[in-house]
Amino acid sequence: MIDLYLEALSVELAQLGRPAEVATLFVGGGTPTYLDCRQLERLLTTLKRWLAPTPDCEITIEGNPGTLNADKIAVLADHRVTRVSLGAQSFHPHLLRVLERDHAPQDVYRAVEQIKSRIPQVCLDLIFGVPGQSLGEWETDLDKALSLSPDHLSTYGLTYEKGTRLWKQKQGGEIRPVDEDSELAMYAHGIDRLSGAGFEHYEISNFARPGKRSRHNQVYWANHAYFGFGMGAARYIDGRRELNTRDLRGYIRKILAGEPATIQSEQLPAEERARETIAVQLRRSDGINREDFCRQTGMELDSLVGPVLARHIGLGLVETDAVNVRLTRQGKFVADTVVQQYLV
Repeated sequence: MIDLYLEALSVELAQLGRPAEVATLFVGGGTPTYLDCRQLERLLTTLKRWLAPTPDCEITIEGNPGTLNADKIAVLADHRVTRVSLGAQSFHPHLLRVLERDHAPQDVYRAVEQIKSRIPQVCLDLIFGVPGQSLGEWETDLDKALSLSPDHLSTYGLTYEKGTRLWKQKQGGEIRPVDEDSELAMYAHGIDRLSGAGFEHYEISNFARPGKRSRHNQVYWANHAYFGFGMGAARYIDGRRELNTRDLRGYIRKILAGEPATIQSEQLPAEERARETIAVQLRRSDGINREDFCRQTGMELDSLVGPVLARHIGLGLVETDAVNVRLTRQGKFVADTVVQQYLV
């Protein structure tokens, strides 16, 4: 159904009416490099027809080491792709099997070498907290990733999304999650190892060499507006947040019938938008700039969340000065719990 899906995507993009100029473009939330060269060419041509890149546009595409090859990389390079985000996940075969990844560690080395020959930036994604994973194995994964000299590294703690095979295995007792102390030790080691290697820890899960931060993702973390097209796509435009259906057949049927594929749509009230802005901006190492926050939301940070902020400062989870508010190292360890308290 790939070609039919690409046709539907083209129809949805055409709803813009005219091309929209964009400063960043991110193709992912799936594995676009699963497409063959012809399909990949069609996808990128369609995207750039309606989402017109600025001359210095950052164009990122997610890739699977097992399905990315020299011919596909040539297609990406010809379309001025500037970053490839490669889902390495681990360099241990037994952990890749647990994660149900279809590539082998050697595929990562091959893919990185081929990408670097044509495309400016290589980004690697790694996962820690995999069932059966030891701290030593995580240390090895980091070392092997660094040996490839990537421009950007993302380290994600494994999450068990309801309905997935991993979630069902966990529910059924077939696998045992890594305990919290071990997972924390892995996260802390990742921070120290990558910071020591010259990477900036610029967001909870993301590290970049100086000048190589993901411009696209920084839009999300600033809570600024972005388009979203395709199955399961999210968008945030003029304060309205919308989500497309995740059902493939439903997406194709609706779009080709001239109907919207949107399944959720909400216009956030001003205070709710401001609180959400706090939650996402706190994920950044730079934290929240008070003046920028007031300019963006029309509200004073301390007036809105002063008591919660004071409590977190007292607990050593947040630090502040006259300009910025940011998580401390300890705060980063419990970031999800901390940011949740600013949403209520």
